[in-house]
Parts: sequence; structure tokens; C-alpha cells
Amino acid sequence: MKFRYSESVPKRTDNPTAAILKAAADPQVISFGGGLPAPELFPVAEMKAACDRVFDHNGQQVLQYAETLGYPKLRRQIVDMMQKRGVQTDVPNVAVVTGSQQAIDLVGRMLINPGDIVLTEDPTYLAAIDVFKTYGAHLVGVEMDEAGMRPEALAQALERYPETKFIYTIPNFQNPTGRTMTADRRAQIVKLAAQAQVPLVEDDPYGAIRYAGTNLPPLKHYDQDGTVISISSFSKILAPGLRMGWLVAEQSFMEKFVQLKQNADLHTDNLTQYIVADFLDNVDLDQHIKKITDVYRHRAELMLSQIDQYFPASVRHSQPEGGMFIWVEVPGTDADELLKVCLKNNVAFVPGSAFFAGKVQPGTFRLNFSNMDDEQIRTGIQRMAKAIQTVLA
Repeated sequence: MKFRYSESVPKRTDNPTAAILKAAADPQVISFGGGLPAPELFPVAEMKAACDRVFDHNGQQVLQYAETLGYPKLRRQIVDMMQKRGVQTDVPNVAVVTGSQQAIDLVGRMLINPGDIVLTEDPTYLAAIDVFKTYGAHLVGVEMDEAGMRPEALAQALERYPETKFIYTIPNFQNPTGRTMTADRRAQIVKLAAQAQVPLVEDDPYGAIRYAGTNLPPLKHYDQDGTVISISSFSKILAPGLRMGWLVAEQSFMEKFVQLKQNADLHTDNLTQYIVADFLDNVDLDQHIKKITDVYRHRAELMLSQIDQYFPASVRHSQPEGGMFIWVEVPGTDADELLKVCLKNNVAFVPGSAFFAGKVQPGTFRLNFSNMDDEQIRTGIQRMAKAIQTVLA
């Protein structure tokens, strides 16, 4: 059968995300590739207890169809969570989504026509790149440094592309670099977007996982006129298999969003929403997040110390204050070729080429530390060091 695919279906046959997951599934390979939380930190017993309570008290209700924007109680709990983060909002402005990835997809579907300009940090989240390209966007990368997206570079891009549909940014512990946008830049970038009348999509799945530095308010905190569409997730603070995230936006946007959400899946899984809501009622979420951050702090510090000890002195890396990733730059190498050598030595990472909207910076790659124990981190980094020495030689 010859299928006549739509223009939204990717033309390429390679799949970086699938390759990452495949490498992570091989027990012989120490994979620093996937953005996987530590499974030993999943609150299994607490989730089971929540599930039992939900079925005992709301069994029939949770198995029925539900509201498109989500379980009202859970949305109220999300409002409370956002207020603790410095964002004043209300239930009508909150939608529960099937993982933050669905929110990225629906925002792309709502705003992008083929050929539209979308500005992103460069580098940025590879699955967001894929989504935006699927809808026909022309991606323009905006330069960033250790303090996040550069306001001067954003201003220049907005001047050059006044028809920009939206700006996409990950301000906290960015994927792939692990960098965090400073408070001053957050305010400046929101102001620039508002002045240009360009929506700003804030993707914040990692913000709660901070183990160094000072908590910073989300971009939505600085929003005075509905410029910012804020997206977040329970995947990193509870478990990714729940597929539970949320979106916060102004009312006129939500009126359109609900229609596309309904077309996509009617509503996010009702049972899981009730379970998460019950969990939040009965478990100290802050204490649970502290357990996660304590483990991730240790693993990040261990990986950084191993990189500093075994990698060549010319290698540069980011210094994350939270999240799950370290960005590495090895001058004089091709990261795709380096990966081939690493795989022969049973260690994996994600080459930087997958993350750039614009020109690829050679010799860059992303490492994930959250899903590996101490011995795997030590062994894996030492294997990588040998591979780097081989390629450089």
C-alpha cells in the first residue's frame, strides 16, 4: 500500500528520540542519553494507596467521561502550586494535559501555519523542535549563554522577524544545557515579547527540581497582559508514566485551547487525575521533591567531578543548579562520530546536533545524570573519556 501522507508527517526516517530510548533499554550500555527520572524515587506505595482510596470513594465517577480541561479539584491544586511559585491565576486559566508534551503539541497546532516563524533558544528541546517543524514552522534559533536566552539577540530576532508567531523558552535548568535564565533576563524577555505582541511559551518541567542557587519566579510571574503561556508537568516530581501536565494561559486563549484539546482526546485520563489529586491531599509534596533534589544534587556533583578529573582540560561544561542535564563541549570533535566510538564502548549520550534550530555547534552533547547510580556514573564517564582521547588522537 502506498500511503499519501500529509505534509505534517516528517520526511526523514531517522528518529533521535527513538534511538535514545533504544540505547537506554540495552542493559549492556550505560546511557546518559534519555531524560529519565530516577525510578527508585517514584512514590509507588503512596500512589497505590491513593489509587485504592480513589476507587473506594469515586470508582464509578473516575471511569466515566470528564471535563475537557480537567478535574476541577486538581486544577485548583495546580492554582495553589503556581501561586507558591509566584504566579497568580485561577481555575478557568488552567488546563490539565496528557503530559506537557501534549501542551507543546496543541500550542503548535493552535498557532502555527506552514512557513510561520518560531523563535527558540539555541540549542533547545529536540521534541519541541520536531513538533513545531511538523506543523510547518520555520525555526529561528536565538543565541543563549550561561544566563539563558540573550535579550539583545531576542530583540534583534523580533526586529528581523516581526511576523513571529511565538517564542519558545525553557527558563529553568534548560534542556539540553542545564542553564538557568536569570531574574533580570526573565523580566526583559517578557517585556520584549509583550512590546512585540508575540506570545511567549514557557516550558518549565524541571523548575521544582532545584538543588543549588536561589528559586526564581517563572516568566508567567512577570506577565502583565497575557503574553505568557506557561506549561509544566508532574513527570519530574512524581512519575513520567502518569502522563500528567498542565497549561496556564489567559481566558481568550483557553477558549480556543479547549476546542483543540477536546478534538485531541476529549480529556486527560480521569482516573489518573483523581489519583494525583488524592496524592497531593495526603502526601507532603515539598518533602517528596526534597528527596529527589538531594539525590540529583549528589549525582550531578559526582558526574561533574568525574568529567573534571578524566576529560581533557579543553572540555567545557555547564554548571546546572537543578534539573537533569549537563551540556558538554569538546572542541575539535564531531559529537556524532564520538557517539559511534562511545557505543562501541557501551556508553551513550545525545549529540548536540539534535537540539539546534539553527547552525549546529560541533563537538557538543547532552548528558543525563538522574537515572544512573554512582558506579554507573563513574564507569560511564571513564569510558567516555577514553573515547574522547581516541577521537582527539
